[in-house]
Amino acid sequence: MSAVIVVGVEDRMPPLVLVEAARIARDLGAELVCGHVDRSQYAISEDPDGTVHSRPFDPDLPEQPDAVFPEELTARIGTVLQGAGLGDVTWSGRELAGDPAHALAHLANVLDARLIVVGTHEPGARGGLREFFQGSIATHLAHRQHRPVLVVPLGGTHPGADA
Repeated sequence: MSAVIVVGVEDRMPPLVLVEAARIARDLGAELVCGHVDRSQYAISEDPDGTVHSRPFDPDLPEQPDAVFPEELTARIGTVLQGAGLGDVTWSGRELAGDPAHALAHLANVLDARLIVVGTHEPGARGGLREFFQGSIATHLAHRQHRPVLVVPLGGTHPGADA
């Protein structure tokens, strides 16, 4: 297996995190694995490639098929990478469940990733409140696992931030 870079992705994340992760993957000749975490689910089993099978935390919800990596997110990732001139980067998506920091760290361990890439919280009061109540994924990763963590700042102006 070639080198792997794991990047945490969300439905409405700024493209900058994905673009920086893809640039690093391209520079290292690594595969980019995009991990999308559903906080409302918990993992019940796992495939060898790190894909998890999950169920909702709420026991009153009806039994549903396993979550899959969102099609809209797949399309958005492809569009962002093409727009940034990174369409040649090999990438794949994994749908994960539970606590984002734990799920991303576990995926990185399963794939023996070189590093994990995440963004900072979104600027403004809403992002600050979310970080206060849920904690920083980057901080949790930096303190609870042994792989390097690259944190892409989302505040301020970045070259190519409009990609």
